[in-house]
Parts: sequence; structure tokens; C-alpha cells
Amino acid sequence: MTSPLTDTITTLSATPSPRLTPQQRLDSTLAQLPTADSSGSQTDSGTTAVTKGELIEPIQRINAAMQAHGIEFDVSDESSRIVTRVIDRESGDVIRQIPSEEVLAIAERLEEMQGRLISLEV
Repeated sequence: MTSPLTDTITTLSATPSPRLTPQQRLDSTLAQLPTADSSGSQTDSGTTAVTKGELIEPIQRINAAMQAHGIEFDVSDESSRIVTRVIDRESGDVIRQIPSEEVLAIAERLEEMQGRLISLEV
């Protein structure tokens, strides 16, 4: 499965340019990405909506590549946020999780309360 981002990264890594600064390489990469008015489902803010199902395959490929380094990515069931874990390769224990379980719980509660926090009266 390819995407404009992976195509751009592949192209840039195949053509090294040692004279560009990291900021210039980033600006060049961002300039090559499709704009918000290109095809694809759009949200109100202009970003392309990605479903949890569309993330499963790329995350599995990333996990396969990063397993040797003790890094694991997952999509949270409750909030559909990407969770990163640093795993002890010997014991399998989670050393660090970003965002933490507490932050995920707070975000879930805030989403439940969304719309109840601000009450506008006309």
C-alpha cells in the first residue's frame, strides 16, 4: 500500500542532497504532499479523515520493522489515537507508553463531556 507520503519519502531517500539542511528537506517534502483540495474524504478542518481500518496494515508493517528495537505502535480502541510503547525486549514489559493510560482516560472523558463544558445562552 502506497501513499503520497511514503512515495515522497522513498523519492527523497533515493536522491540524497547533502547540501540541504533538515529544515529545507522538510519544507521540500511538505511542498510535494497533496493539498487539502485533492481527492479523498475531507473533514471540516481540511485534513483527510483516516479510519482505524486504514491504519491497521501500515502499523503492522511498522511494528514488524521496529520489533527488534523494542518499539510498538497501536491504535487505542476507545479513542482511535495512536499509542507508542517502548518494550523491554527480554521480559516483554512496557517501559514507557505515549500517551500514558491516564492521558488516554482523560481524553476519553473530555470527549464524553464535549458540548457540556460550554453552554451558550442567547
